[in-house]
Amino acid sequence: MSESALWWIVTGFFVSLEMLSRSAYLFMLALGAAAAAMAASLGAPQATQLIAAFIVGGIGVASLHFHLLKRGRLAHATDFGSELPPVDIGAEVHVDHWESDGTCKVQHKGTVCVGRHFGPHLPSLGKHRIKSVDGPFLVLEQL
Repeated sequence: MSESALWWIVTGFFVSLEMLSRSAYLFMLALGAAAAAMAASLGAPQATQLIAAFIVGGIGVASLHFHLLKRGRLAHATDFGSELPPVDIGAEVHVDHWESDGTCKVQHKGTVCVGRHFGPHLPSLGKHRIKSVDGPFLVLEQL
């Protein structure tokens, strides 16, 4: 088996791992292995192939890493941040519908908030009391 075929197998391995883990770092390593495969198909010695893989893959990983550090942390899809109004613990809210994931949307101080059920029983519709706040969720107990 030729060296370029082995490098293409390594490239496919990195791409398949990237698709499983959704890590762009592995895609950068796959690009490095592809560069080494192209160098091997041009007849470059093995040391040159390794240098090509290191340069393309290493620079790709480093540039992606520094780009992600500069961008900062992404907000979570349920992270309301400053949108969550000051919550009155003990205030009553009305639940019209529970979602399949165990959350509900309730009106509190003119803002739609996401609530979660508290307690050993199954959640039911009707009046609930705000027991606490857990991150972006209002923890609700039935009255």
